[in-house]
Amino acid sequence: MSDDPLLARIIPVLAGVPGVAAIVLGGSRARGTALEASDTDLGLYYRDNAAPDIDRLRAVVTGLVDDPTAAHVTAVGEWGPWIVGGAWLAIGGRKVDLLYRSIDQVTTVIDACRNGEVSMHYQPGHPHGFCSAIWMGEVALCRALHDPDGLIAALRAKIAPYPSALRDALVRRFQWEILFAIESAGLALPRGDSTHIAGCAYRALACIAQVLFALNGQYLINEKGALAQATNFPVTVRGLAGRVAEVWRQIGAAEHTAAMQTLRELESDVREICTGG
Repeated sequence: MSDDPLLARIIPVLAGVPGVAAIVLGGSRARGTALEASDTDLGLYYRDNAAPDIDRLRAVVTGLVDDPTAAHVTAVGEWGPWIVGGAWLAIGGRKVDLLYRSIDQVTTVIDACRNGEVSMHYQPGHPHGFCSAIWMGEVALCRALHDPDGLIAALRAKIAPYPSALRDALVRRFQWEILFAIESAGLALPRGDSTHIAGCAYRALACIAQVLFALNGQYLINEKGALAQATNFPVTVRGLAGRVAEVWRQIGAAEHTAAMQTLRELESDVREICTGG
Protein backbone atom coordinates (compact mmCIF):
# COMPACT_ATOMS: atom_id res chain seq x y z
CA MET A 1 0.00 0.00 0.00
CA SER A 2 1.64 3.24 1.12
CA ASP A 3 3.11 4.94 4.16
CA ASP A 4 1.42 8.15 3.06
CA PRO A 5 -1.68 8.61 5.28
CA LEU A 6 -3.58 10.32 2.48
CA LEU A 7 -2.96 7.46 0.05
CA ALA A 8 -3.73 4.92 2.75
CA ARG A 9 -7.13 6.59 3.04
CA ILE A 10 -7.80 7.02 -0.69
CA ILE A 11 -6.58 3.79 -2.31
CA PRO A 12 -8.93 1.27 -0.63
CA VAL A 13 -11.90 3.47 -1.55
CA LEU A 14 -10.89 3.80 -5.20
CA ALA A 15 -9.99 0.11 -5.41
CA GLY A 16 -13.55 -0.76 -4.49
CA VAL A 17 -14.97 0.96 -7.59
CA PRO A 18 -16.09 -1.65 -10.16
CA GLY A 19 -13.80 -1.63 -13.18
CA VAL A 20 -10.74 -0.24 -11.39
CA ALA A 21 -8.26 -3.08 -12.01
CA ALA A 22 -5.09 -1.39 -10.77
CA ILE A 23 -4.00 1.90 -9.21
CA VAL A 24 -0.56 3.49 -9.51
CA LEU A 25 1.15 6.55 -8.11
CA GLY A 26 2.75 8.65 -10.83
CA GLY A 27 4.52 11.96 -11.31
CA SER A 28 7.02 13.50 -8.95
CA ARG A 29 5.66 11.68 -5.91
CA ALA A 30 6.40 8.31 -7.51
CA ARG A 31 9.91 9.47 -8.48
CA GLY A 32 10.65 10.90 -5.03
CA THR A 33 11.16 14.45 -6.33
CA ALA A 34 7.89 15.99 -5.08
CA LEU A 35 7.73 19.29 -3.29
CA GLU A 36 5.30 20.09 -0.49
CA ALA A 37 2.78 21.55 -2.95
CA SER A 38 3.20 18.90 -5.66
CA ASP A 39 0.10 17.20 -7.03
CA THR A 40 -0.64 13.58 -6.22
CA ASP A 41 -1.19 11.81 -9.55
CA LEU A 42 -3.03 8.51 -9.47
CA GLY A 43 -3.50 6.30 -12.52
CA LEU A 44 -6.65 4.17 -12.60
CA TYR A 45 -6.11 1.24 -14.97
CA TYR A 46 -9.02 -0.73 -16.40
CA ARG A 47 -9.84 -3.38 -18.99
CA ASP A 48 -11.57 -2.27 -22.19
CA ASN A 49 -14.38 -4.74 -21.58
CA ALA A 50 -14.90 -3.52 -18.01
CA ALA A 51 -14.45 0.26 -17.84
CA PRO A 52 -14.72 1.97 -14.45
CA ASP A 53 -18.21 2.62 -13.11
CA ILE A 54 -18.05 6.41 -13.30
CA ASP A 55 -21.24 6.94 -11.33
CA ARG A 56 -19.81 4.86 -8.52
CA LEU A 57 -16.49 6.70 -8.77
CA ARG A 58 -18.25 10.05 -8.45
CA ALA A 59 -20.13 8.75 -5.42
CA VAL A 60 -17.05 7.55 -3.54
CA VAL A 61 -15.09 10.68 -4.47
CA THR A 62 -17.81 12.78 -2.85
CA GLY A 63 -16.96 11.13 0.44
CA LEU A 64 -13.25 11.87 0.07
CA VAL A 65 -12.95 15.42 -1.19
CA ASP A 66 -12.78 18.61 0.84
CA ASP A 67 -15.51 20.30 -1.23
CA PRO A 68 -17.87 17.99 -3.17
CA THR A 69 -19.16 20.93 -5.24
CA ALA A 70 -15.65 21.53 -6.62
CA ALA A 71 -14.89 17.93 -7.57
CA HIS A 72 -14.85 17.18 -11.31
CA VAL A 73 -14.99 13.54 -12.45
CA THR A 74 -15.14 12.87 -16.19
CA ALA A 75 -16.43 10.06 -18.34
CA VAL A 76 -13.89 7.75 -19.98
CA GLY A 77 -12.66 9.48 -23.14
CA GLU A 78 -13.78 12.99 -22.16
CA TRP A 79 -10.19 14.29 -22.24
CA GLY A 80 -9.37 12.69 -25.57
CA PRO A 81 -7.79 9.37 -26.59
CA TRP A 82 -4.44 9.93 -24.85
CA ILE A 83 -5.18 11.72 -21.58
CA VAL A 84 -8.50 9.81 -21.63
CA GLY A 85 -10.20 11.28 -18.56
CA GLY A 86 -10.10 11.39 -14.80
CA ALA A 87 -10.72 13.83 -11.99
CA TRP A 88 -9.40 16.99 -10.39
CA LEU A 89 -9.79 16.74 -6.65
CA ALA A 90 -8.71 18.36 -3.39
CA ILE A 91 -8.41 15.87 -0.53
CA GLY A 92 -6.99 16.74 2.87
CA GLY A 93 -5.79 20.05 1.51
CA ARG A 94 -3.80 18.31 -1.23
CA LYS A 95 -4.43 18.39 -4.97
CA VAL A 96 -5.16 14.88 -6.23
CA ASP A 97 -5.49 14.10 -9.94
CA LEU A 98 -6.95 10.85 -11.26
CA LEU A 99 -6.13 9.64 -14.77
CA TYR A 100 -7.79 6.74 -16.56
CA ARG A 101 -5.68 4.28 -18.56
CA SER A 102 -6.75 1.18 -20.49
CA ILE A 103 -4.53 -1.82 -19.75
CA ASP A 104 -5.29 -3.19 -23.21
CA GLN A 105 -4.45 0.01 -25.07
CA VAL A 106 -1.32 0.65 -23.00
CA THR A 107 -0.16 -2.91 -23.74
CA THR A 108 -0.60 -2.29 -27.47
CA VAL A 109 1.37 0.97 -27.28
CA ILE A 110 4.17 -0.63 -25.27
CA ASP A 111 4.48 -3.43 -27.82
CA ALA A 112 4.64 -0.82 -30.61
CA CYS A 113 7.29 1.22 -28.77
CA ARG A 114 9.38 -1.92 -28.22
CA ASN A 115 9.28 -2.36 -32.00
CA GLY A 116 10.37 1.23 -32.62
CA GLU A 117 6.93 2.58 -33.52
CA VAL A 118 6.09 5.94 -31.93
CA SER A 119 3.53 8.61 -32.79
CA MET A 120 2.76 12.21 -31.83
CA HIS A 121 -0.73 13.58 -31.20
CA TYR A 122 -2.29 16.98 -30.58
CA GLN A 123 -3.22 17.27 -26.92
CA PRO A 124 -4.18 20.31 -24.81
CA GLY A 125 -1.69 20.68 -21.98
CA HIS A 126 1.17 19.28 -24.07
CA PRO A 127 2.45 22.15 -26.24
CA HIS A 128 4.77 19.90 -28.24
CA GLY A 129 2.20 17.12 -28.49
CA PHE A 130 1.53 13.82 -26.75
CA CYS A 131 4.12 11.19 -27.69
CA SER A 132 2.75 7.64 -27.51
CA ALA A 133 5.88 6.57 -25.58
CA ILE A 134 4.58 8.58 -22.61
CA TRP A 135 2.29 5.68 -21.76
CA MET A 136 5.29 3.37 -21.64
CA GLY A 137 7.15 5.87 -19.47
CA GLU A 138 4.23 6.17 -17.09
CA VAL A 139 4.40 2.44 -16.42
CA ALA A 140 8.18 2.47 -16.09
CA LEU A 141 8.20 5.33 -13.57
CA CYS A 142 5.05 4.63 -11.57
CA ARG A 143 4.66 2.96 -8.20
CA ALA A 144 1.96 0.30 -8.03
CA LEU A 145 -0.40 0.82 -5.08
CA HIS A 146 -3.12 -1.68 -6.00
CA ASP A 147 -2.37 -4.46 -8.49
CA PRO A 148 -4.18 -7.60 -7.32
CA ASP A 149 -3.94 -9.37 -10.69
CA GLY A 150 -0.37 -8.35 -11.44
CA LEU A 151 -1.38 -6.29 -14.47
CA ILE A 152 1.09 -3.47 -13.83
CA ALA A 153 3.82 -5.96 -12.94
CA ALA A 154 3.26 -7.69 -16.29
CA LEU A 155 3.54 -4.38 -18.15
CA ARG A 156 6.73 -3.47 -16.32
CA ALA A 157 8.27 -6.80 -17.30
CA LYS A 158 8.00 -5.66 -20.93
CA ILE A 159 9.87 -2.41 -20.32
CA ALA A 160 13.27 -3.19 -18.82
CA PRO A 161 15.82 -2.65 -20.18
CA TYR A 162 15.03 0.49 -22.18
CA PRO A 163 14.48 -0.78 -25.75
CA SER A 164 17.16 0.20 -28.26
CA ALA A 165 14.50 0.23 -31.01
CA LEU A 166 12.59 2.88 -29.05
CA ARG A 167 15.71 4.97 -28.55
CA ASP A 168 16.53 4.85 -32.26
CA ALA A 169 12.93 5.66 -33.24
CA LEU A 170 12.74 8.70 -30.97
CA VAL A 171 16.07 10.08 -32.16
CA ARG A 172 15.04 9.50 -35.76
CA ARG A 173 11.63 11.12 -35.16
CA PHE A 174 12.84 14.25 -33.37
CA GLN A 175 16.43 15.06 -34.33
CA TRP A 176 15.63 16.29 -37.84
CA GLU A 177 12.83 18.53 -36.52
CA ILE A 178 15.23 20.61 -34.42
CA LEU A 179 16.80 22.25 -37.46
CA PHE A 180 13.49 22.26 -39.34
CA ALA A 181 11.89 24.30 -36.54
CA ILE A 182 14.81 26.74 -36.47
CA GLU A 183 14.62 27.25 -40.22
CA SER A 184 10.85 27.72 -40.01
CA ALA A 185 11.42 30.46 -37.45
CA GLY A 186 13.95 32.03 -39.81
CA LEU A 187 11.23 32.55 -42.39
CA ALA A 188 9.40 34.76 -39.88
CA LEU A 189 12.42 36.90 -38.97
CA PRO A 190 11.86 39.56 -41.67
CA ARG A 191 8.31 40.08 -40.36
CA GLY A 192 9.36 40.13 -36.74
CA ASP A 193 6.61 37.61 -36.02
CA SER A 194 7.48 36.97 -32.37
CA THR A 195 4.67 34.49 -31.77
CA HIS A 196 5.69 32.22 -34.64
CA ILE A 197 9.37 32.55 -33.81
CA ALA A 198 8.77 31.68 -30.15
CA GLY A 199 6.60 28.71 -31.13
CA CYS A 200 9.27 27.34 -33.44
CA ALA A 201 11.91 27.87 -30.76
CA TYR A 202 9.81 25.90 -28.30
CA ARG A 203 9.45 23.05 -30.77
CA ALA A 204 13.19 22.98 -31.39
CA LEU A 205 13.93 22.85 -27.68
CA ALA A 206 11.26 20.21 -27.05
CA CYS A 207 12.83 18.06 -29.76
CA ILE A 208 16.24 18.50 -28.15
CA ALA A 209 14.76 17.23 -24.89
CA GLN A 210 13.24 14.20 -26.63
CA VAL A 211 16.57 13.31 -28.26
CA LEU A 212 18.59 13.69 -25.05
CA PHE A 213 16.11 11.61 -23.04
CA ALA A 214 16.22 8.85 -25.68
CA LEU A 215 20.02 8.85 -25.90
CA ASN A 216 20.18 8.39 -22.13
CA GLY A 217 17.51 5.67 -22.04
CA GLN A 218 15.16 7.88 -20.03
CA TYR A 219 11.40 8.25 -20.46
CA LEU A 220 10.09 11.77 -21.10
CA ILE A 221 6.57 11.77 -19.69
CA ASN A 222 6.08 15.50 -19.29
CA GLU A 223 7.55 18.47 -21.12
CA LYS A 224 7.61 20.52 -17.90
CA GLY A 225 11.12 20.51 -16.51
CA ALA A 226 12.42 18.13 -19.16
CA LEU A 227 15.35 20.29 -20.28
CA ALA A 228 16.35 20.99 -16.69
CA GLN A 229 16.41 17.24 -16.08
CA ALA A 230 18.37 16.62 -19.28
CA THR A 231 21.07 19.04 -18.06
CA ASN A 232 22.17 16.38 -15.56
CA PHE A 233 22.22 13.38 -17.91
CA PRO A 234 25.52 11.61 -18.62
CA VAL A 235 25.02 12.31 -22.33
CA THR A 236 24.00 15.93 -22.73
CA VAL A 237 24.86 19.30 -24.25
CA ARG A 238 27.42 21.50 -22.52
CA GLY A 239 25.89 24.42 -20.64
CA LEU A 240 22.39 23.36 -21.66
CA ALA A 241 20.45 25.23 -18.96
CA GLY A 242 22.26 28.52 -19.50
CA ARG A 243 21.98 28.33 -23.26
CA VAL A 244 18.26 27.60 -23.13
CA ALA A 245 17.79 30.55 -20.77
CA GLU A 246 19.72 32.71 -23.24
CA VAL A 247 17.39 31.69 -26.10
CA TRP A 248 14.39 32.93 -24.13
CA ARG A 249 16.18 36.09 -22.98
CA GLN A 250 17.00 36.88 -26.60
CA ILE A 251 13.45 36.21 -27.77
CA GLY A 252 12.06 38.33 -24.94
CA ALA A 253 14.34 41.16 -25.99
CA ALA A 254 13.28 40.73 -29.64
CA GLU A 255 16.83 39.64 -30.50
CA HIS A 256 15.39 37.02 -32.82
CA THR A 257 18.38 36.53 -35.08
CA ALA A 258 20.66 36.01 -32.09
CA ALA A 259 18.17 33.52 -30.60
CA MET A 260 18.17 31.49 -33.79
CA GLN A 261 21.97 31.45 -33.78
CA THR A 262 21.97 30.16 -30.20
CA LEU A 263 19.52 27.46 -31.24
CA ARG A 264 21.63 26.55 -34.28
CA GLU A 265 24.64 26.05 -32.04
CA LEU A 266 22.58 23.81 -29.74
CA GLU A 267 21.31 21.83 -32.74
CA SER A 268 24.87 21.39 -33.99
CA ASP A 269 25.98 20.03 -30.62
CA VAL A 270 23.05 17.59 -30.48
CA ARG A 271 23.79 16.43 -34.02
CA GLU A 272 27.42 15.86 -33.08
CA ILE A 273 26.37 13.71 -30.12
CA CYS A 274 24.00 11.68 -32.30
CA THR A 275 26.63 11.04 -34.99
CA GLY A 276 29.35 10.27 -32.45
CA GLY A 277 31.42 13.23 -33.53
